[in-house]
Amino acid sequence: MACTSTLSLYSHPQVRLRNQRLQSLALTSVGFAQFASLLTLKCRRTCRVRFGSVVRASSSVEGTRPRAAGSRRVYGQSQVSGPLSIAPVKQIANVVGPFAVLVALTFVIWKLVEKLLLPAPKQLKSSTVESQPPSQGLKWSFAAGTNLLSQLGAKIERQSKQKLNEFARELRSFPSIDMSGRNFGDEGLFFLAESLAFNQTAEEVSFAANGITAAGLRAFDGVLQSNITLKTLDLSGNLVGDEGAKCLCDILVNNSSIEKLQLNSADLGDEGAKAIAEMLKKNSSLRVLELNNNMIEYSGFSSLAGALLENNSIRNIHLNGNYGGPLGANALAKALESNKSLRELHLHGNSIGDEGIRSLMAGLSSHKGKLTLLDIGNNSLTAKGAFHVAEYVKKSKSLLWLNLYMNDIGDEGAGKIAAALKENRSITTLDLGGNNIHAGGVNAVAQVLKDNLVITTLELSYNPIGPDGAKALAEVLKFHGNVKTLKLGWCQIGAKGAEFIADALKYNTTISILDLRANGLRDEGAQCLARSLKVVNEALTSLDLGFNEIRDDGAFAIAQALKSNDDVAVTSLNIASNFLTKFGQGALADARDHVLEMTEKEINIFL
Repeated sequence: MACTSTLSLYSHPQVRLRNQRLQSLALTSVGFAQFASLLTLKCRRTCRVRFGSVVRASSSVEGTRPRAAGSRRVYGQSQVSGPLSIAPVKQIANVVGPFAVLVALTFVIWKLVEKLLLPAPKQLKSSTVESQPPSQGLKWSFAAGTNLLSQLGAKIERQSKQKLNEFARELRSFPSIDMSGRNFGDEGLFFLAESLAFNQTAEEVSFAANGITAAGLRAFDGVLQSNITLKTLDLSGNLVGDEGAKCLCDILVNNSSIEKLQLNSADLGDEGAKAIAEMLKKNSSLRVLELNNNMIEYSGFSSLAGALLENNSIRNIHLNGNYGGPLGANALAKALESNKSLRELHLHGNSIGDEGIRSLMAGLSSHKGKLTLLDIGNNSLTAKGAFHVAEYVKKSKSLLWLNLYMNDIGDEGAGKIAAALKENRSITTLDLGGNNIHAGGVNAVAQVLKDNLVITTLELSYNPIGPDGAKALAEVLKFHGNVKTLKLGWCQIGAKGAEFIADALKYNTTISILDLRANGLRDEGAQCLARSLKVVNEALTSLDLGFNEIRDDGAFAIAQALKSNDDVAVTSLNIASNFLTKFGQGALADARDHVLEMTEKEINIFL
């Protein structure tokens, strides 16, 4: 960690004190240098005398022989004559001793120097310095980058205030404002909430995903009670939790304008659902309540069901992605028997199961209102559960949208739903995607379309219907039905199935949106569809061929078809995620430009 010390250019007493210490340090250093030189000189003299006497003694023993040879003889005699003498040890000690003293003195002097140069913070403060007011001069720091911290913080604060002021102006200027993902947090919400008080412009506001917590929702206290214009408030993606739900509900009890409240992915549990239920018993303005992807279990479902018995204004309830289970569905079923206001019920992904759906369908059959939308997808339903759904479908005269997506009803369940559709004349959108339906189940649904002109959207994606299923469907849709949107993605129809669909398009006059993604069509399937596009078809406007292993030959065929048909109605063509090179892409781009030039129609081609 860097040691940071701040020094003022105007702090004179500190400079004087530092100069005095540096002078004393200089004197100390001079004395240390003199002492070290004297000690070194003494060591040299001692070494010269010791070693000199040894050399002279060895030379006197040998007489006239050379000194080097005499030295070797003396060394050899000393090795033979007897035990090692202690004289050399004393000589080494006399040499090493002064150096050890020198090292010790150096360490002591260094500690004194360190104490003078780096005094404690308390020692730097003198009575004179403390009595002076803080200096107003420029501040300097010895740590890298610290001189910029104050300026950077001030800049960030100015930018934040500027942004918040811009947001506040938006709230006062536009009827629909999306401020999701701005991450202004609780403090920002307190600042912006003031702009909602007595606001007569903003009708829809989204504060989704802004890091708002339960504490931040207190900003609405006194604001929402006085606002009579705001109709939609989106707080999704903020982890307000149960405490936040309680705080918000205490405020909304007295609000008379908000009709749609969104608290998706808000970390709500049973206690939060209970607080919302208590608010619903007193609030008569709320129409749409979204609580998707929270952690509401049976207890929370039971509380909301109790609110439905007393509330007569709520129209749509979204509880997708929670943990209601069979017991939660049973609680809702009992409330639905008496409720008259509910129009849409979204229960996707609640693990209701066959037993839970039996209770729910029984409650809906006794429902005195007019339910128009039922989403029970991804709830582990089998053919047994499909039977209970079919019984309700037969009786319903108001249901327009039925979603059974991602269950496991199979061919048997599809047959039961198809039989119910023969008696039902209200459902316009049917979603049976991802239900393990094969050619037999699709054939049962297709036969219903011969006499049913009500169904306009049919979703069969993620079912292994194969070429045979595509053939059964195409033969009916060639001249019958009123299907405008047909989705057959991931249905394993292959090039052969594409040939059947293409043949139906030559005669069909209703299909406007066709989804054939990920069916392994390849060039052969694309060429079959291209031949159909050459024929006058005033209905088909959107064609999705993504993920079909189509190469340049298939792209060339489609491009030529677009050029050949001056009356082509296609405005959107998705051929992305295939195996096209720059040549295939260039051909399609050229076809798009040709159509624009010749017919002034623009085709959006996604490559």
